Amino acid sequence: MGKARSGYNKGFDQREEVQVPMAPSDSGNKPPNSQAQSKGTKPPSNFIRHLIEQDLASGKYEGRVHTRFPPEPNGYLHIGHAKSICLNFSLAEEYGGHCNLRFDDTNPAKESQEYVDAIKENILWLGFQWQGEVRYASNYFDQLYDFAVQLINSGKAYVCSLSPHQAREFRGTLTEPGRNSPDRDRPIGENLDMFERMRQGEFTDGEYSLRAKIDMAAPNINMRDPVLYRIRHVNHHQTGDRWCIYPTYDYTHCLSDAIEGITHSLCTLEFEDHRPLYNWILQNLDLDSIRRASDLADTEFRYVLPEQTEFAKLRINYTMGGKRNLKDMVETGVVTGWDDPRMNTLAGLRRRGVTPAAIRNFCEMVGVARSESVVDMSMLEHCIREDLDNNAPRVMCVLAPLKVTLSNVEAAQEMVLTMPNHPKIEAMGYREVPFSREIYIDRSDFEVEPPPGFKRLMPGGEVRLRGAYVIRCDEVIYNADGEVSELICSIDPDTLGRNPEGRKVKGVIHWVSASAGLPARVRLYDRLFLVENPEDKSLEDYRDGLNPDSLVELTGCVVEPSVRATETRAGFQFEREGYFCIDSLDSDDDSLVFNRTITLRDSWKPAGQG
Repeated sequence: MGKARSGYNKGFDQREEVQVPMAPSDSGNKPPNSQAQSKGTKPPSNFIRHLIEQDLASGKYEGRVHTRFPPEPNGYLHIGHAKSICLNFSLAEEYGGHCNLRFDDTNPAKESQEYVDAIKENILWLGFQWQGEVRYASNYFDQLYDFAVQLINSGKAYVCSLSPHQAREFRGTLTEPGRNSPDRDRPIGENLDMFERMRQGEFTDGEYSLRAKIDMAAPNINMRDPVLYRIRHVNHHQTGDRWCIYPTYDYTHCLSDAIEGITHSLCTLEFEDHRPLYNWILQNLDLDSIRRASDLADTEFRYVLPEQTEFAKLRINYTMGGKRNLKDMVETGVVTGWDDPRMNTLAGLRRRGVTPAAIRNFCEMVGVARSESVVDMSMLEHCIREDLDNNAPRVMCVLAPLKVTLSNVEAAQEMVLTMPNHPKIEAMGYREVPFSREIYIDRSDFEVEPPPGFKRLMPGGEVRLRGAYVIRCDEVIYNADGEVSELICSIDPDTLGRNPEGRKVKGVIHWVSASAGLPARVRLYDRLFLVENPEDKSLEDYRDGLNPDSLVELTGCVVEPSVRATETRAGFQFEREGYFCIDSLDSDDDSLVFNRTITLRDSWKPAGQG
């Protein structure tokens, strides 16, 4: 039993200590991710962990484990990126290594500093810290240019005059080989001269490109003389207008890994067919020149080229993962921004009240595999509920207020009851809850003509107020439209902290003091899509799958004042309603706005199932 620090006896004229029921718990103080992250608990094994352990045992990288997370700053990170973040950073930490944050900023036309800042903030919010300074692929543009010159000098790259459209036509198909560019045998000296002129800005966008000379008949289309550099006269968010030629991702990725001394380059499965090109570029450059350009140049480590390993990306039903569609939703006003709580972006999940622990536990639960699969949204929602159930303090909020006047409580008498912040975790402490003559209950907790099995308040019936007294409805007051506008009730003064004698009251409802409660707006968020795969090609427009009830905003709500005094990263459980958090962007000293993180129980049904 937990003991309340203050209460009132039946006369309300002196204080007494009241026993407040508290369910026993022998594990309530454990963090929500204790099983996955507690000391001494080994994370679940997977093929990447096996690979790293084999490399450590063989001494391949002389005991080093160095990973990297390389996002392109062309949008906000979404839940799918969280798996890669958790994997790269956690593995480095687990094996005593390092993880770099490196922005793949090779396409400045689609990138911005806003995205850079948001990505850094989201990674820190998840609880990870990168090694050293933030890195950018653009940091290596000089070295990348020099390596391209090296490939030209060795006869393995050439300047091509085919337009992007022509290059696609020459590329061939999966069943037919490609055709050589008319410039494929351009002399080395001429290639060097034209590549330098490309750098100096003599040519227009798309007029020329630098391509690797590999094999236009290769079964893997990625090996058919891929483009290494293209001309783009675009200002770069890091380098300004210093460059007008930009390297491609395939060319940049492997060399950035090599320069940073990465040991295990972990990518999602769509890059599996690009691995031969990753290896070809590194293997066709002078190894000593790579080492001299690398972070390992002044160390005693034996230089070994990085290797790429692919894993299945995180796909969740009822969400979209394509940045193009996410960006379209933002720009066309389908949502209010990248941090709209209905978005599956990390910024949106954070604003909705999802905690970093819930996301990390979810990623650990999903695991790492080689084959693609789709994870059910309910698994993520389970992790969110589990975390919030353990960590969110309880408060009361009335979403649809109905005034109740307690006739046998003096109008001038205001009381303060003390209630536990959590019914199972005594260490979370207590809160003070004002109790007064006039209170609000939720309209759904009263019925003039109750249906069978209704266990809440009705004319002449009794119900217990959460943490307070049993009340009886003595009179119902109607407005001019015939609607219930107020209830006149009376309390049983002997029922504070104890059951009534001679009768059993089954229903328990929440309430808020009318005089002390704080006005609030409450946003009820739900899944943004009603269809399981909103990116399915059978849908002409993803908007056809939008949930029209993904946001319902309630005004005139009333919440107990303890929300102002309670500091919590886990939001609150509004008793009997769900888990909510204060929207820090829209709330201020005079106005509170709450976002629903998730309902108390999983009651969601697909479209057409009621």
